Amino acid sequence: MIYALVFLAGLWAGIQNALAGGGSFVTLPTLIFTGLTPLAANITSTVALFSSQISSGWAGRKLVTGTSTVSFKSLFIVSLAGGVVGALLLLNTPSSIFSMLVPWLVLFATSLFAWGSFFRKTTEQTSVLSAPATLLMQFLISIYGGYFGGGIGFLMLAALTIAGVPTRNAGATKNVLSGVMNAVAVLLFAFSPDVDWASAGIMAVGATLGGFAGAWALHRVNERLLRLGIVSLGLALTVGLFLFPVG
Repeated sequence: MIYALVFLAGLWAGIQNALAGGGSFVTLPTLIFTGLTPLAANITSTVALFSSQISSGWAGRKLVTGTSTVSFKSLFIVSLAGGVVGALLLLNTPSSIFSMLVPWLVLFATSLFAWGSFFRKTTEQTSVLSAPATLLMQFLISIYGGYFGGGIGFLMLAALTIAGVPTRNAGATKNVLSGVMNAVAVLLFAFSPDVDWASAGIMAVGATLGGFAGAWALHRVNERLLRLGIVSLGLALTVGLFLFPVG
């Protein structure tokens, strides 16, 4: 029964991550409910969800793109570098600081995404961020992603859409970049005794299937409904994080 719950949480998180983000806020409480400590749950969740980032990134690879001013290769390199910095910070600083910032970051990202989707007057393909600003924002987001990563999808969706990337392409691109910035953290966590490999394995299977399902839906979901869904999910996640802080 417990492992069925873990599988379903992974499936749900995989779909959610592929479409918008925030899947860790499904898996983390589920793993804590099964008896893991918050630290072990966080590490196990990161390892398990990495598979869904690979599957959703691969499934949506045809939609992956850079911005009008920054190539995808540059975003890839910056994301990898930021992920390394974030992982190193995780090993040397307490997580309490980022835990307190998480709801504010998600609220900011959701507001920014809503503005870029519904209120910005320029066309969707017109970048309002310069190349240095886009790279700096992605680097900072990647540091956060390598350190903790909760709500990382909302932050990247906001940054990419404000940089002029269409919503559907931004969703596919952030799936690949999320995997890039998490790769280093997963490699480090793989050697941690806190990983519950049984739960991680079962959750990874569900998350992988969810990643493919989410990437399939990303190709077919109505663009406006997708934006409304992302904003609604972001608002719900923000309220949940303020009421039930992680960490």
